[in-house]
Amino acid sequence: MAFTKVLIANRGEIACRIMRTAQAQGYDTVAVYSDADADAPHVRMADQAVCIGGAPVGESYLNMAAILEAAARTGADAVHPGYGFLAENATFAQACADAGVTFIGPSPRAIALMGNKRLAKLRMAEAEVPCVPGYSGTAQDDPTLAAEGEKIGFPLMVKAAAGGGGRGMRLVEAAADLPAAISGARSEAENAFGSGELILERAVVEPRHVEIQIFADSHGNCLHLGERDCSIQRRHQKVVEEAPSPAVDDALRAEMGRAAVMAARAIDYVGSGTVEFLLGPDGTFYFLEMNTRLQVEHPVTEMITGLDLVAWQLDIANGATLPLSQDEIRFDGHAIEVRLYAEDPYAGFLPQTGVVAAWRPSAEVRVDGGIAQGQVISPFYDAMVAKVIAHGRSREEARRRLIRGLAGTTLLGVPNNRGFLLDVLRHDNFRDGAATTAFIPTHFPDPQRPQPDATARALAAVLLYRHGAREQIGWRPASPMAVAIDLRSGNMQYPCRVMAAADGYRVELGDEVVELTLSSIQDAWIRFESGGILQGAAFAFDGDDLHLDLAGVSHGFFEFTPALASAKGRDGNGRLTAPMAGRIVAVRARVGDDVVKGQILVILEAMKMEHEIKAPGDGVLGSVLVATGDQVEPKQILAMVIPPETAI
Repeated sequence: MAFTKVLIANRGEIACRIMRTAQAQGYDTVAVYSDADADAPHVRMADQAVCIGGAPVGESYLNMAAILEAAARTGADAVHPGYGFLAENATFAQACADAGVTFIGPSPRAIALMGNKRLAKLRMAEAEVPCVPGYSGTAQDDPTLAAEGEKIGFPLMVKAAAGGGGRGMRLVEAAADLPAAISGARSEAENAFGSGELILERAVVEPRHVEIQIFADSHGNCLHLGERDCSIQRRHQKVVEEAPSPAVDDALRAEMGRAAVMAARAIDYVGSGTVEFLLGPDGTFYFLEMNTRLQVEHPVTEMITGLDLVAWQLDIANGATLPLSQDEIRFDGHAIEVRLYAEDPYAGFLPQTGVVAAWRPSAEVRVDGGIAQGQVISPFYDAMVAKVIAHGRSREEARRRLIRGLAGTTLLGVPNNRGFLLDVLRHDNFRDGAATTAFIPTHFPDPQRPQPDATARALAAVLLYRHGAREQIGWRPASPMAVAIDLRSGNMQYPCRVMAAADGYRVELGDEVVELTLSSIQDAWIRFESGGILQGAAFAFDGDDLHLDLAGVSHGFFEFTPALASAKGRDGNGRLTAPMAGRIVAVRARVGDDVVKGQILVILEAMKMEHEIKAPGDGVLGSVLVATGDQVEPKQILAMVIPPETAI
């Protein structure tokens, strides 16, 4: 029986993306949400919404019983899992079937088989799909894995068999590093996936990561929609995706497409799936894994084919045949996508939390988002907040359009990777289509935080001056006297003097003087003229902190007042604080232990990642204020290291 109401068992941008197509096709939609997402855009967008539990994913988005109860209460007769969470959970797919609810995805059997890298690799080898040489055996003891690793040779990859998203994965360069890599990967895999099973694979040096989008229906038809190049990654997580791949010609596309279709047919696949390959410099390719769901990067395939992949998913789940044959698939132009993350690229890509002070996506490109101004970015979920996608007649046109669209997308209040993404898109190696999986380690091993130029500093000083001068009326200054402002951005200090004049402001930045004339200020957007150039900038205040976006570069500013100086002076040394809210998964030392600078003392799990909190200096661990399993808040003190000279 055909379904009519779809419950989306997900959140954020993918929930909104699925709802748009489902509603356009006439389906009623149901959102589920956690306590932390009560006012999220996907909740407001749905026809009905049901709260399914607390903020932690185990209480909400991974709570199968609560999701199925929500389906029963609302009369939803189909569930779309999106990606992440329960999208590749065979138990959930089976539970939907048992409840008489259509699971919009492949069979539980296919999910289970491809969800285990060891079993998947064995099945693909049987189907004669090219696989990376390695070990996928059942013996999982450390001596066996170490011996098999020696046979494979180095470098090699240690991978969680049940893993994904780069978790439980280690690159091993030498035999001496293998035991620690096995231990670390197993521990991370057990925490993330509940299984410490591992596989070993020969590391393909500087490959491209190329994946094939496949679709199969329940009538025996299967085809591919070309490839996507997802080589630019950090921590084995994709950052930039494009279609088609600059390294794939028509002949190689046909060969990889055939292999992907063979993989799908080998497991009687139905629905949308992605077969991922490593592509070597010599054109050889190897099966990596199969994702049995819609991919984050599916929009680039939609842009070059003109097809709605979610619509195809819905139709196939409702029993329809594929609407096109392989020969009827056409590719037009080029598309590139970047993932906009709430993370700090200049601090090890550390995920960030906070309030979205301003969110204005560009109207010139496609932006798939799931956030809203005023929304809290919490530590409980993935740090990706939106995707920005551009299409062009050529790759270079798509790249230019994406740079312009990304620069024109404003996200303020939460540190994010937009500036880093722009640097990637502008890099010669990417422009030339030569990027491999080594792109970020090679070209951005230690991204440097951009410093505000004179115009940005001057504009920030004026905005802070006006923010603190509430008595001003219109554009007329309260006083012609110069006001000294101790401007700070991060750890940098920029003393300046601001003087209001009848036609604008004069800002002294040491030996440099910048004159600004303000044309208009409205809806957190300011138009100003400086040096004969009229331009605009977005800004937002969070209390007395200023967030400024000028010429595609964002900075945070604040005025360093005597009160702030006093508070800073009271801060002690030796404190280990939580960089964000999260859960303590390990405490590696005890009170009284001697520790050295850089030693890992606490491991914090937040935003699907583990963060190592290290000793700030040599000394003795004087106190530990948390235990494994504790939930902590940002800047909460976790432990204290007493310097050697003061330890008793």
